[in-house]
Amino acid sequence: MNRQAQAAVLFLTGGAILHAALTDLYLRYVKAGLQPLLVAAGVVLIATAVATVWYERQAARVSDGDDIVAEAAARTEAPARTEALARADAPDQVGALAQVDAPADLHEHAHTDADADTHPHAHHEPRISWLLVLPLLALILVAPPALGSYSAMRTGTALQKQPWGFEDLPAGETVRLNLVDYAGRAAYDHGRSLNHRHIKIAGLLALDRDGTPYLVRMALSCCAADAQPVKIGLTGRIPPVLRPDSWLEVTGTYTAKQTKDPVNDGIIPFLDVTEVKPVKAPRDPYDESWNG
Repeated sequence: MNRQAQAAVLFLTGGAILHAALTDLYLRYVKAGLQPLLVAAGVVLIATAVATVWYERQAARVSDGDDIVAEAAARTEAPARTEALARADAPDQVGALAQVDAPADLHEHAHTDADADTHPHAHHEPRISWLLVLPLLALILVAPPALGSYSAMRTGTALQKQPWGFEDLPAGETVRLNLVDYAGRAAYDHGRSLNHRHIKIAGLLALDRDGTPYLVRMALSCCAADAQPVKIGLTGRIPPVLRPDSWLEVTGTYTAKQTKDPVNDGIIPFLDVTEVKPVKAPRDPYDESWNG
């Protein structure tokens, strides 16, 4: 892979990262708070590619200039050699002049041949370096979906330690909570702040092997690679037909019912459902309110 190819790969990689960072695509990979770092990384890669091309062109111009100077010098010396040979009075002088001129060329050819024998593959680049293009093609051509119910039901719940405390809920009979907040209050606050309130929660629907429905949000610490689900079980007025990976807004009340996650024995609280309606998937499918 020569310098021009390296610059092209750098430019395309920076462009792909910049495109992902300036659209919602980056949310499939990392937390929203990392967007400025992605933008900076894309800009740096593009600038590096441009600088590589510029320096390569400058080096080529210098090399071309040296070749022109050498050619001009050779043309200037040629008439002098011809005149010296013409004025030679004896074959010995001709041979002497030939010997003076010949060794330089012969020596040069000898060195060229020796270098060719010593470094027969000096200008061959390792082809394995082109494998670096594969992650770039994956980034450009493949847009992976956000983690869904399959990953959630095969990963243990992130709800494994008690939060430091809970903020007061806003006034009103019905309150909207994110799923992580409800799960923490139901599991560790024993519903004290949730009693006699109607709770609205949105999340991704998942079903276990027995068909029990769960509402899930994947919580991120940094990126999708470390995502863990927070789950709440649903009981009460459940629709007869449920489609996994659909997004639902559920209204219900607190219930003391709990179960253990079969993957890591974490607590899974339940919500007593009174109303269910489908909603559009949010712009950011992951929950950033979780702090681990």
